[in-house]
Amino acid sequence: MGRMIDQIRASKLPSNMMQFAARGALQVSPSENVEILVYLAQHNKVFGDLARMTLAGWDEKASLKVVADPETSQEVLGYFMSHDNLRPKLLPALLENPSVEEDQIVKLASTAMRDTIDILLKSPRVRSTHSVIETLIPSPYLKRPEIEELKALLSAQAAAVAEEEPGTSRDEEEETAVATAGARHSEISDSTVSQSPNANSEGAALASEDTEESTFGVDDETVFSYLKEHEDAIAAEGEKPFQAIGGIVDVLGADYYPEADKAVAPADAPAPTASAPKHPAAVPAAQKQPVQRQNTLQKINSLDVKGRIQLALKGNKEERSILIRDGTKVVALAVLEAPKLSDGEVEKFASQKNVLEAVLRQIPLKRRFMKNYIVIRNLVSNPRTPLDLSLGLVKHLLTQDLKNLSSNKEVSEGIRKLALKMFKQKVEEQNKR
Repeated sequence: MGRMIDQIRASKLPSNMMQFAARGALQVSPSENVEILVYLAQHNKVFGDLARMTLAGWDEKASLKVVADPETSQEVLGYFMSHDNLRPKLLPALLENPSVEEDQIVKLASTAMRDTIDILLKSPRVRSTHSVIETLIPSPYLKRPEIEELKALLSAQAAAVAEEEPGTSRDEEEETAVATAGARHSEISDSTVSQSPNANSEGAALASEDTEESTFGVDDETVFSYLKEHEDAIAAEGEKPFQAIGGIVDVLGADYYPEADKAVAPADAPAPTASAPKHPAAVPAAQKQPVQRQNTLQKINSLDVKGRIQLALKGNKEERSILIRDGTKVVALAVLEAPKLSDGEVEKFASQKNVLEAVLRQIPLKRRFMKNYIVIRNLVSNPRTPLDLSLGLVKHLLTQDLKNLSSNKEVSEGIRKLALKMFKQKVEEQNKR
C-alpha cells in the first residue's frame, strides 16, 4: 500500500492507472482504495472530482470497517468527519473511534443539523465529553427535554470533577458549567429562527427589513471588526474600483427592482409618449426610476474598497444586491456579514450565477444560512456552485428535490447521477416502511 500511495503522490502512475485509482478499481484492499481516493479527492485537481464521486457511493460495509478502525489514517477519518462528506450511517462508528480527535467532534457538533444531532445524542463518547455537550446545547435544533438532559450531564461531570479536586466547590462547578451552556443557548435561540423547508421565507425577509433601522446602531462595531480582520486583503486590493460580475447591464436587469417598479408604476399608468414633458418636475415617477437606479450605481462607483465594505455592512437591501456581485472578494464577502441581511436575500444569492465562487463557498460556513433548507437547495441547483460543495450538500435534499435535480441539465452530470442514486435509495427506504 505504501508503495502505491507514494507513487500516486509523486504522480508516477500513468493516466489510465490514475483514472482506475479515482474509480476505486485498483487491485488493493478496500481500506487501501479508500485512502487513495481520499488523497486524490483532496489533492489531485485532475481526478479529484471523480474520486469524490466514487467515495460518495462507496460500499457502506467496507466504509464502516475503515472508519471504525483506529489504525485508519487521520486524513481519511478527517475526510469522513467533515460536514461536506458526512454519511449518517458511518457517523456512529466514527464517533466511537478513539483516533477521531475530540476537536473534530466539537467542530461537527457546532454545525450539526437535526439528523446529525440525533446520532450525536446516542453516542456514549459524546455524552461523556464536556466540550461536545457544551457545543451542542446552544443548537436551535435541540428540543427542550434534550437541553435539560445535556445540562444534567454537565452537572454530573462537574460534580465528578469536584469530588476528585477537594479544593473546588461542587456547587460552583455545577453552576458555572450549566450557566455557561445555558447562556450560549439563550443567546443563539434569541437571535436565530429555525426554518423548515416549507417555511415562508418571504415573511422572514420582510420581518428582517422591518427591523433594519432599529439595528443600525450595531453596524459600526461590525464594520470596525471586519476592516481590522481583513486589513491585509484590503491593502492588497488598493484602490480597485467597483466592477460587477456579469457586467452593469446584468445589474440593471428587469428583475432587479421588482418591488420598486411595483411601488412607482400603478397598473393604470399611461405609457410614455414622444411628447412627454422633459422638465424633471413634470416627469412621472415611473419614468424617473432609471435615474434613481443610476444614482445608486454612481454612489457605489464613487467609493473605494473600504467605502464599499462599509456600505455592504451598513447599507440597505438594494445596495447589498449590487455589492454581492462586486468582483473584489473582500467587498462581496462583507455583504454576508451584514447585520441586516435577511434569509430571503441569502436564498437569492445562493441561486445567482453572477457572484464570485468565494461567495457561494462562504454561505455554507454560516450556521444561520445552513438552517435554511431553501438556501441549501438553491446552492445545489446552482451550476456555478463548486462541485465539491454541491456533492456535500446533496444529501440534505428532500426526495422530490432529488428527483428534480437528477433531471436538471444545468448542473454537472456527476451531480445528476448522485441525485438520481440518492433519490432511488430514499424511495426504496420509504417503500420498506
